[in-house]
Amino acid sequence: MKMFRKTFWVLGSWFLVFGALGGQALAADDEPSSQKKALASAPYRPETGKFPAIEKAHTYRGELVFVDHVNRRGSLRVLGVGVFRRNDPHPFAMLPYGMIRYHGAPADLSDIPLGTILHVTAYLPPDPKLSSVPVLPVDNKDRDANHYRGIGVFPAENHVLLLEDEPSYCLRTGKTWKLKEADLQKEPNMAIATRGPKQGGEGKATDEKITFDNATRIWRGRECLTIAELIAEGSWLAGGKKSLGGQAVLLGLIWKPCPDGIFLRLHISDIWLDDPSMQRAAQNQAETHKAFIRSRWMPAWVDGVEYGKFGRAKATVTLFGGMDPALYADFQKGGQALINAAENTLKHAGGHYGPAHMASKGPVADVIRLPGAPPMGSSGIQVTMETDLIIEGIRPGKVVRIRSGLWPAVDLPREEYLGDGEFRLEDRFPTPTIFPKY
Repeated sequence: MKMFRKTFWVLGSWFLVFGALGGQALAADDEPSSQKKALASAPYRPETGKFPAIEKAHTYRGELVFVDHVNRRGSLRVLGVGVFRRNDPHPFAMLPYGMIRYHGAPADLSDIPLGTILHVTAYLPPDPKLSSVPVLPVDNKDRDANHYRGIGVFPAENHVLLLEDEPSYCLRTGKTWKLKEADLQKEPNMAIATRGPKQGGEGKATDEKITFDNATRIWRGRECLTIAELIAEGSWLAGGKKSLGGQAVLLGLIWKPCPDGIFLRLHISDIWLDDPSMQRAAQNQAETHKAFIRSRWMPAWVDGVEYGKFGRAKATVTLFGGMDPALYADFQKGGQALINAAENTLKHAGGHYGPAHMASKGPVADVIRLPGAPPMGSSGIQVTMETDLIIEGIRPGKVVRIRSGLWPAVDLPREEYLGDGEFRLEDRFPTPTIFPKY
């Protein structure tokens, strides 16, 4: 298998080179249509220093079954047309500028419970040699996985630009769930619901049967209700069916093993009955993430460096997108900032004592908002800072972490940063040697 992957990568690289160089030969032979076909069929990979084209992304859904949060990767059981429970966990990695949203707000992988159904917007690995997850044939999403699993459950597009749970997806796309019926005659309880545009739209929504149980949380305003409390107030019927008349709600979806041997049936973890309850959940998650970023620093990449004498320089960076606006507002012209090199997993690079050990410090010379709508993954905000110590990791195209002088100086746990010295690519990810010897 390793030899096959290596061979495939070599062939893929040759094909890309041929596609790039072939234009001159085709021009000489006057065959522009063949050139266009070759370019159209070439696999698309994100490029260093450029945010990827959203129209080139592949989208799918899956159940979160494994998380390696410090390396921003994990595994999903991808939803396909086959028997869901048979699908092996499929690894994914977040792009450096990849965004995560949970409960309608920015999140870290560590915030999302296992079992959560997530929507994925992803690409082929930018550089297969540096991929932290398996590299697959570029057409793998079109191959049948066999063993009743079907097509599309192991896509090669496993480098993620956007990872979002069900309510985040609905809020972003203007969709809502409508509850038509709840049936409490036997466990697990069953609901019939449809998902469609919040303001109506074309097409007919298909009824979906979704399970729920006594662990399902029901949110209304500031209340967190149980099914028993809904029954007690008369909203739902005990041991019977209740027509809900297409009540508009937002749902949190997970997967649980269920009876009847069906291919797939999702489960409701949460129901948000109104806008205030969803807004409250989003606010709570936003505060959690703001505290996280202030301690880990804002991710960005370097657009350019203006070099001075004796190590002095001006570095201009583009802050990555998907953060709370309050975090961007903390970068102000005339303020102070620290900048440190980072790896593509956003781990801080360098420093035996934490990220501040080798970080460059200096005043913020300028903060500008780039014209037009920023592409997904970008904030559209550029920060220029001065420093009298420019280090190797702060070069154009490199990923960095930048800290506003308003944020607290804290020490990170050892697994969240890389040390100096004899660093190898293999050292980026934990091996069994991380465990102590007893």
